[in-house]
Amino acid sequence: MSRRTVYFPHNIWLFAVLLVVLVLVAGLLLLGISAAFRDVGFSPLTTALILVGTFVGGFINIPVLKLRNTVPVVKEEFVSFFGVVYRIPRMEYGESVTLIAVNAGGALIPSVVSVYLLWKQPSVIVPALMGVVVVALVTHLVARPVKGVGITAPFLVSPIVAAISAYVLFPAAPRIIAYVAGVLGTLIGADLTNLHVVPRLGAPVVSIGGAGTFDGVFLSGIIAVLLA
Repeated sequence: MSRRTVYFPHNIWLFAVLLVVLVLVAGLLLLGISAAFRDVGFSPLTTALILVGTFVGGFINIPVLKLRNTVPVVKEEFVSFFGVVYRIPRMEYGESVTLIAVNAGGALIPSVVSVYLLWKQPSVIVPALMGVVVVALVTHLVARPVKGVGITAPFLVSPIVAAISAYVLFPAAPRIIAYVAGVLGTLIGADLTNLHVVPRLGAPVVSIGGAGTFDGVFLSGIIAVLLA
């Protein structure tokens, strides 16, 4: 598999924090706090598998298209010297493209789960879509295009806004609203509405639901589970 489509989505410290959160939540589910997603129709094991699948899927990016760049692409080389690894950025001039990919854990799996939740609970479709709009607007305001990287957004903003929107819009079933709004709102507000700036970023790969937004999507799922 190409290294361009399977790679580490964030730094080691953030990875460790997310892993600890995942283990804690999975442990709580298996210990009996399964009511959190009971109204969704998921068993504790299914919920844990979705969260684990989302986490592991964060390493997998599925290429979908290529965009021609209007600026030089920022490349990285790593050189090891006496046990010390040096990061050497370089610019690639001439005709170049950015590979647009869909992250399995940050976009594909949670989007499928969101559609399933809305299909199982049609009464929440309208408030869920309203929540998606709210989260998308806020996320778009705080998201920032970063040259050589892609689109980034503060990872706590989307899940917190999604949780607040859930209780305001539909307090009878906040977990579903929080999950759907947090996932779809983050993807739309951060990635999809900023695709037009990608050719100006000079990034070799831009992943929808990837490094810059994966954390917000993943934490939306965690917070939805904990809204019990």
